[in-house]
Amino acid sequence: MGRIGIIDRFVRCTSLVALLLASVSAFANVPFWGAKQSMPADTLITQLKHGEWIWLGDAIRTGPIVMVVSLDEQRAYVYRNGVAIGITTVSTGRPGHETPTGVFTILQKDKDHRSTIYNSAPMPYMERLTWGGVALHAGGLPGYPESHGCIHLPSEFARLLFEITSTGMTVVIASAATQPTEVSHPGFLAPVSTKGTLLQSQPLQQTESTRWQPDLSPTGPVSVILSRVSGRAIVYRDGIEIGRSRVVFRGSEPIGTHALILAAGSATNPRFVPDPATEHWLRVGIAGRTDEASTEPDAVNASRIEIPNDFLSAVYGVLEIGSTVLVTDEAITPATTGTKLDVVNADPPEAL
Repeated sequence: MGRIGIIDRFVRCTSLVALLLASVSAFANVPFWGAKQSMPADTLITQLKHGEWIWLGDAIRTGPIVMVVSLDEQRAYVYRNGVAIGITTVSTGRPGHETPTGVFTILQKDKDHRSTIYNSAPMPYMERLTWGGVALHAGGLPGYPESHGCIHLPSEFARLLFEITSTGMTVVIASAATQPTEVSHPGFLAPVSTKGTLLQSQPLQQTESTRWQPDLSPTGPVSVILSRVSGRAIVYRDGIEIGRSRVVFRGSEPIGTHALILAAGSATNPRFVPDPATEHWLRVGIAGRTDEASTEPDAVNASRIEIPNDFLSAVYGVLEIGSTVLVTDEAITPATTGTKLDVVNADPPEAL
């Protein structure tokens, strides 16, 4: 090889090394925002401090996903199959750059995005909501609105969310001024459908102990949530509520937050206590309770829960392998009717 060829190869290799070093340097300069790991599952939503979050994604692994961002609370809620699997503090648009309210869909995803408007500012795990400059992404979390309109998330929460979402998923951004209380201040149950419309489920009347409407969602994955504070069991199938019942938790002491999955057989035993002859329930390791992973349910806690037999029979008829049960001390917000949400259409592409 001649001298010119050697010099040319050296120049190309040097350029490649410089490019790689620049990429590494750029990646290294991306800040890490918020807590590095989930708060324990038993943490009350109202006790989350700025930058903190809860992730229960392993508890419910199938079913449609929808996200609700509360501008008033500066929190966001991620629901899978109707039940909260992620709750986080956020920072939204500051005065003059307010985050718009309405129903959006994820238009584009980019793990390593940088702003084309604000000096190449890093926007890790970007999930675009409008072509005009609004997106979900990891960012600063001072405890109050301070972004230019985007929804800032803790870095690790943004990564976990990015992994389970897809383009087309619905994100509802709500405030008390424009949406009903159930949406602007959501809880453990999804207040909206996967299309962003307000769910029409009504609380049980004083004369009702149970309600069972399986035809509202004939097929799909099943999730059950039991709330000690609310005294309710609610069943979701494919993101739609199909039943609810009054339940009694014996004793006044907290029961904690626990997740169970039907690993084998069919559910025939009341209170979700495993019967090796017919079924096999396993606990799921969730934040703060990773030691419970793949262990048998706590029979003592299970014996505290009393559910009407007719409701149990109905639930057993729809449970399948992979069905999940989430037990929590948290109150759940009953869904009621309210004003219709505005759907925001995407504008033609512009810079973000």
